[in-house]
Amino acid sequence: MALNPRLTSWAGKTVWLVGASTGIGRATASALHAAGARVVVSARNHEALDAFVAEHGGRADAIALDATDAEAMRSAARRIVAVHGGIDLAMYCAGTYKALRASEFDLEVAQHHMRVNYDGALVMLDAVLPQLLAQAKSGRGGHLSLVSSVAGFRGLPKSLAYGPTKAALIHLAETLYLDLSPLGLGVSVINPGFVETPLTAQNRFRMPALITPAQAAKEILRGWRHGDFEIHFPKRFTGWLKALRHLPYGAYFAAVRRSTGL
Repeated sequence: MALNPRLTSWAGKTVWLVGASTGIGRATASALHAAGARVVVSARNHEALDAFVAEHGGRADAIALDATDAEAMRSAARRIVAVHGGIDLAMYCAGTYKALRASEFDLEVAQHHMRVNYDGALVMLDAVLPQLLAQAKSGRGGHLSLVSSVAGFRGLPKSLAYGPTKAALIHLAETLYLDLSPLGLGVSVINPGFVETPLTAQNRFRMPALITPAQAAKEILRGWRHGDFEIHFPKRFTGWLKALRHLPYGAYFAAVRRSTGL
């Protein structure tokens, strides 16, 4: 059953992706561009953004900014609306990751994860929600999408900084859905497994069911097309993790220790 308005045609739609200089964000921006969307990409790395625009024939916009800078995000949202007349989809895909365990706890690392992975999403909401709510009243609608992770399902080893921020994003998306869906606005949360990105390149273990950013983007567009609230992939891996969510704590902790050796 579709929980959101189905996004089946991107021609003439304006999409804003925050955190689109690499990985899933960049690949999704490319896929949306190929589907006919007017794409605006944002990240701190202006050179990577300029390269994206050049690679797409100059038919995309780039706004370099820090996702945690509230005024910069508001200014970017105003600029997009002034140029394109609205925002049909806003996607928060900025993120940071560093493995962390309690035996090596680092407060700055943990707080940095919170600032980038979660607080940045709140900053985007502050920038785009007034516009989306106005569009809902006019009948244009709109969609918010947050990139979380299967690491947000339950506690995992080495995920002391990363996992809690992703769990918060899932909770945030669920609450936003309850508020915005009755107004005709779409909300989705994206929970990837392992994807080949600069973040996962840090891992020194075999990553099961590893996929490319282009494959991830294909799954994301498929989920939007189907009207999904949660978009998770690859299902041969994420389905197993979703099943683990239902185990009682004793069984869950034992299963994780057996599978990871930690």
